[in-house]
This record gives sequence, C-alpha cells and structure tokens, in this order.
Amino acid sequence: MSIFKRFFKKSSDSEPNMGYDEERSKYMPDEKPPLDEEFIHNFQHQGGRFLYAIDEKEIQQHFEDILVEHDYFEKDVLCFDQPLTKRFEGFNLNYSPTNFHGEFFLGTCEYLISNNGAILFSSRQIKETKPAELPKTYVILASTSQIVESIGEGLRGIKQNSQGHIPTNITTLKNFKETAPKQEKDLMNYGAPNKRLYLLLLEDL
Repeated sequence: MSIFKRFFKKSSDSEPNMGYDEERSKYMPDEKPPLDEEFIHNFQHQGGRFLYAIDEKEIQQHFEDILVEHDYFEKDVLCFDQPLTKRFEGFNLNYSPTNFHGEFFLGTCEYLISNNGAILFSSRQIKETKPAELPKTYVILASTSQIVESIGEGLRGIKQNSQGHIPTNITTLKNFKETAPKQEKDLMNYGAPNKRLYLLLLEDL
C-alpha cells in the first residue's frame, strides 16, 4: 500500500497490526520500508522539496504555491517539453526551450531512485544539456509509478522503454541542499551541482 494512502487511513485501521510489531523478535532483520516511503525519506534528507498530489487540481495548486513563494509570475521559464507548457499555460509564464537564464527549469524525469533519493534524467528531459547549464531551481513533475529501487533498475527501465533508441545524457541529481557539503561522487552524478528541486509527485498507483 502506498505511504500516502496509509497516512490518510484511520488510526483504528492499523491497530490490529500493533501486536504483530510488538511480537517481532529482536533478532529478526528490520523490515525494509516500501519504495515510496524510502524515496521520500532519502529525497528530503538530500534537501529535496516534496509536494504530493492525488489529482491534477492539486498539481496545479502546488505549482501556483511555488510561483507565489518565489514571485515567479510573468517570469521566463526554461522548458523543453511542449505538453508541460500546455499543462501549465494558465500562469502567465514565458516558456522557452532556449532561455537558459530562466527563473527555473520545468520538466519531467525518467525515474525516482528510492535507495538514495536521486532523480534520474536523460536526453528525453534535458536534451544534451549539462545540469550546471540549467537554472539553479528545478520544478519536476513525476508520478509514484516512476519510483524504483536503484539506479540499475532505472537504467534497465530506460533500456526496456527505449524501443531500440536508448537516450543519451543519462544523469542523476541527488544534492538539493542550498549549501550542501561536498559529497562523494559517482559516475552518474560526477560534477553535478547542487540544485533547489521541487518535486510535484502525482499518485497514480
């Protein structure tokens, strides 16, 4: 069951499970949390800003909240995705696929990585652009069905969905703290800068 649905269940719904939890042996390994719960924990630990929505109305409201917070109305926005510009056309923003000096980058992603809270992108979302060339603020739209356990699983998913045309520029971002300390880099995010990232996550499971 999705973590989001569990949050909204009545407390009485979970009471029958309390005895089971109390009887678990201290020698038994810890139960691994669901993928969505693990992703949210790790994503927020990395400094990501998470906004959950159950329908399109809430997505639109969260998007407006971000614009209000930063006074982004009537501003330039970098967006390579034409359907996204149509989806958010009612906010008086100047969308452009070439203005790299826009106030923020609006896009989607390939997958959300549960075990480290990272966001996996490819050329389908960011073209051949390096993360350092994009605005410092990202607003990313994704769905709960895009959450996978690991980068390896995400890469396999990209390959399976590519229909023979595997995208290039596969990159992960996982540093979303404004003043984050230096962290170990791997080949997937080497040289990637810290970004302020808002994730609009739509429940679709």
